[in-house]
Amino acid sequence: MEVVGDASGSEPGEIRALKPCLLRRNHSREQHGVAASCLEELRSKACDILAIDKSLAPVTLVLAEDGTIVDDDDYFLCLPSNTKFVALARDEKWAYHNSDGGTAWISQESFDVDETDSGAGLKWKNVARQLKEDLSSIILLSEDDLQVLIDVPCSDLAQELCQSCVTVRGLQNTLQQVLDQREEARQSKQLLELYLQALEKEGSVLSKQQESKAGFSDESDAVDTGLSRESSSETALTSQLLTALKEKPAPELSLSSQDLELVTKEDPKALAVALKWDIKKTETVQQACNQELSLRLQQIQSLHSLRNISARKNSLPGELQNPKRAKQDPTEYS
Repeated sequence: MEVVGDASGSEPGEIRALKPCLLRRNHSREQHGVAASCLEELRSKACDILAIDKSLAPVTLVLAEDGTIVDDDDYFLCLPSNTKFVALARDEKWAYHNSDGGTAWISQESFDVDETDSGAGLKWKNVARQLKEDLSSIILLSEDDLQVLIDVPCSDLAQELCQSCVTVRGLQNTLQQVLDQREEARQSKQLLELYLQALEKEGSVLSKQQESKAGFSDESDAVDTGLSRESSSETALTSQLLTALKEKPAPELSLSSQDLELVTKEDPKALAVALKWDIKKTETVQQACNQELSLRLQQIQSLHSLRNISARKNSLPGELQNPKRAKQDPTEYS
């Protein structure tokens, strides 16, 4: 995240309070305490204290926490006392310091190149880049993807998204809220299913027997027709997706939108055979997946519509944004 502004300095006759700051060079752990009233003064003291040669100008000041470029006096004044700065000479790049106190210094450039050997490392980076392109894609993520981003260290995710740690902590809290909402919806559905099962048990023995026979007949038909289909074609769903459908309660809340679409498009008979379910249960799950997919797409469309409306308002000329200013006094023409 880059903060660039117009560092105008102090007005003539204005006295600004000194702000205590901590300075260090890139790839160095030695810090120096200084006090400055503005950015220009802090840069000057950084060159003197850190022995930065004038030939290496211009010197850029960035936040040690996340590499944010600070080039605006007003922003500088909003920072808390004892904020840590890194002074970067010309052509230097900010380097991330391992917060556990270790000796590892990982440059941002090498961090981007090193994709790690583990699949988990690649997975969270791919999901993070998806969010970076469109934040509204949070709605489309599976529960596993949400949990992956929540478990990533804040500093690592901040580097990948090019945002501050404070912003990323807020994002991870939002991801956790989305995950909690899905869990609450799942529990509500489970309670509703238990309630409906209790109502069914209050029915007559005859009706229960008829329902059992009908269910057995449907299951037999599904297996018979499914076996003939299985001989010609197999389901396109992965074993991981089938496991989620079988084992997770309200599986539609756990899946990504892409997986939901695959489930809804799958042939019910082939899916019933793969899951070893009766056709009625299979179609019910497919309907639930279709409803969840439609809900998520509606939410995405609503967000995009709001974004377009906001963009149009911001693009309006000043006269249209404030029509009162465009009005003229009628007495001017009298």
